[in-house]
This record gives sequence, structure tokens and C-alpha cells, in this order.
Amino acid sequence: MLKKLSSAATCLALLATSAIAGSGGFSAEDVADFQMLPGWRTENGTYMTALRITLAPGWKTYWRAPGDSGIPPRFDWDGSRNLSAVQFHWPTPDVFHQNGMRTVGYKNELVLPIELTPKQVGRDVTLRASIELGVCEDICMPISVRVSADLQGAGAADPRIKAAMKARPDTAQEAGMRDIACAVEPIADGLRLTATIDMPKLGKEEIAVFELPDQTIWVAEASANRQGRTLTATTEMVPPSNAPFMLDRSQVRITVMGAGRAVDILGCTG
Repeated sequence: MLKKLSSAATCLALLATSAIAGSGGFSAEDVADFQMLPGWRTENGTYMTALRITLAPGWKTYWRAPGDSGIPPRFDWDGSRNLSAVQFHWPTPDVFHQNGMRTVGYKNELVLPIELTPKQVGRDVTLRASIELGVCEDICMPISVRVSADLQGAGAADPRIKAAMKARPDTAQEAGMRDIACAVEPIADGLRLTATIDMPKLGKEEIAVFELPDQTIWVAEASANRQGRTLTATTEMVPPSNAPFMLDRSQVRITVMGAGRAVDILGCTG
């Protein structure tokens, strides 16, 4: 299915194809509609755009760290021109529980703001990207999406993108976090990491999601418990070598979620 969107400043094209057998007769077109929202050039010279995914009732797609049973999204920007860097501004996701498993993602709609840094500020950006992501109901379907966009001129601010930007997680400072410490201990095939976080409670049920820059390292679903202002979260990390490894704790990313809110914590001390 080829979809085209155009404006005086932007020409966009997307192609979505199902990549799974035995999906109960569903196709990508049945469960998800993809649209690239025209954006604008920011004051610092970057270009703000967004990928909008509209899902069929009952279907969901996944956050950047989807949980053990989810399908993580993958983005390949090879072929783009005048593109130096890409930054995602993920809105706060929902937490789903199904068949004893926990996943993290979005239902109904996802507007994912994407900030593009050009190599030459003020020049047009030609965007060529391949995106792989998953959509799930009772069954899961991987979808491949090819994106083509010619981002020209100043553009215009889009309220949908601005709303998605406001829905981002709080920073540690905004959330009132006072301190965080991480204790690391070796296990037979990797490491156990325990984070002790001094921050206000987000809600009745809180979860913590740990991430590392190296996505080849498997990170287990974390356990979390709270006493007063102190949230303690523990996970295990297993590299491809199945052995203990050196961990740079400044690179650990922890997202605490609860009651429709989230806090994004970057790095922790010993």
C-alpha cells in the first residue's frame, strides 16, 4: 500500500508490508495506517517531524523497550542526505498485561516526534528510512515501512506533534528525584543490577524499565518495590558472551512508570 502526502514544503511516501505467515488473514493495511506528519524547522536549525501510526481497535504497537514479548522498533536511515543525527522524543507509553506477560507500548495512535539534525543547517533534508516495528492484538505482526521525505523550507508547527512532545516522560529533576545509586554484582551469565531511587511515588503500581546503549545485551523484566520515597528496582543483564562484563553505570537508562506518568533517568552512581 503506497500512501502519498504532499505540501508546498514536503513530499512524503510510505510503503507498509506484512512480514509474517499465519497471521490469521490480517494484513498491514487492516491493522495500522502510517502517515508522516509535515513539520517545521526549529530555531536551532533542526527539523521536527513525526511518524503517526493509527491502529485498528484492539491493536497496539511498541515502545523503544517493549518488554520480553514485544517487538522492538528498528530504524535505518541509510540513504538519507544532509542528515547528521536523529533524535526520538517518545511520548509516555502504556503498560499492558496479557497472558502473564508485561509489555510497554501504545494503543489507538502513536505520534512519534522525530528531530532531524542536518549536516548543513538551513539546507533541505532528504529522508530515506526503513522502519521495522510490531503490531499486536492476540497475534503479533511485524511490519516493514519505507519512508521517503523531502523536507524543505521553514514548514509550519503541527499541534499534534507539539502535543506528543508535551506527553514525554518527566526528567529526574522535574519529577523531584533526589538521588539514585546502582549496585552491581556478577551472576553466572552476566550481571545483576539494583537501583535505589529516592523519588516521589508515581502511583499505586510502579514499574521500572532498564536500558543499555548496547542492544545485544539482554535485559530482564525488572522487579520493583517501594518504601516511602525509596523505590528499589532489580534486573539482570546477559551479554552474548554469557559471562560477567564491565558495565558503565553512567550509560544505564531507567524509566519509572506509574499512573499514566513516567520519569526518564539517565545514568546512576555506585
